[in-house]
Amino acid sequence: MTTDTSDAAGVFEAHRSALTGVAYRILGTASDAEDVVQEAWPRWSGADRSGIEDPRAYLVTIVSRLAIDRLRSARARRESYVGEWLPEPVSDLPDGADRAELADTVEFAFLVVLETLSPLERAVFVLREAFQMPYAEIAEIIERSEAATRQLSRRARDHVRERRPRFEADRSARRRITERFLRASMEGDLDGLKGLLAEDATLVGDGGGKARAPLRVLLGRDKVGRFLMALPGSFEKFLASVGAPAADIRVEVGEVNGAPALICAAAGRIVAAVVLDVDGGRIRNVYLVANPDKMSHLRLPDPS
Repeated sequence: MTTDTSDAAGVFEAHRSALTGVAYRILGTASDAEDVVQEAWPRWSGADRSGIEDPRAYLVTIVSRLAIDRLRSARARRESYVGEWLPEPVSDLPDGADRAELADTVEFAFLVVLETLSPLERAVFVLREAFQMPYAEIAEIIERSEAATRQLSRRARDHVRERRPRFEADRSARRRITERFLRASMEGDLDGLKGLLAEDATLVGDGGGKARAPLRVLLGRDKVGRFLMALPGSFEKFLASVGAPAADIRVEVGEVNGAPALICAAAGRIVAAVVLDVDGGRIRNVYLVANPDKMSHLRLPDPS
């Protein structure tokens, strides 16, 4: 390979989307993923690339190691996070993810499950299950033996399998449930809303201390339903807290992490995303992301 900088930039840009996808799945935050990919550039541009036979594998190694390091430090910082921490939702999938197997591994509820893995388990799981990398290559990336890497993969896979829905709804069914959820919420139909929720449904809110959201997980159909009935008022109070007029509240069914979800805006500003985890025709978990720092990668659906 040539060491020309322009050629290095071309190769890097050709793989940027895939690298961002790797980093986002490991980190759960789009902004951190973009930062990690940027950090990888000087390491790539400054390397002696004449001996690099597989640029993609080399770049994935750099990005994965940077992401693991960042995730370790992020876990320590999150110990002082106000309330529950949830992944950063996105409207556009980081690597296109048009293949079903890639799209599944970036769904919001799936990323929530990945949060329960250790940084190494998460990296191994992402590289193996999402990107089908050989164990030998993953072992080199994480600097462990192949046997230890296989053990990490098996442990992570079992852990994820235990926490994923038993009966996952297809896309059309999830959209119908999301639309019914929106209609019941906006019409103040508590009974209709509770009818969509599993008896042991939970609501996990992430306001980061900057927006109104439950600091603890709400458990049970009644508590979750009654909280959701107050959401429009919560948006108004949130806007007042940041000095914006409480007007033009808009809630639409849109795409969040490749699946139907609610995107909520007021006075032209996106203030929250509500993602539903559906299992067996009922909503098992409601994820409410309202931290304004996590809204930058969301957009309202096109009215047309």
